[in-house]
This record gives sequence, C-alpha cells and structure tokens, in this order.
Amino acid sequence: MTRFFKGEDGAVTVDWVVLTALIVALAAAAFAGVEGGVASLTQSIADYLAGLLVG
Repeated sequence: MTRFFKGEDGAVTVDWVVLTALIVALAAAAFAGVEGGVASLTQSIADYLAGLLVG
C-alpha cells in the first residue's frame, strides 16, 4: 500500500481514477439501497404527525 501512495508513475494516476470511481459507485449503490426505506419511514412519520391534535 505504501508503494501505491508513493508511486509517481502515470499508471498510478489511472489507479487513483479507478479507485475513486469504485468508491463513488459503492456510495451510489448504498444510497440506492437506503433510499426506499427512508422514503417509507418519512411517509409514516408524516402520517403520524398529521393525525396529532395540537392545542
């Protein structure tokens, strides 16, 4: 890993681009997996709050 970080060759630049792309793809996949559950939870909370009587 140290050699990877200290490398200054052009191939290392390609490695960083690929590594960054993989990290972004992983984050996008995680967001897509959580998005549906969050939307459902948000709707449940909104329904509960709409049913409360204030005053």
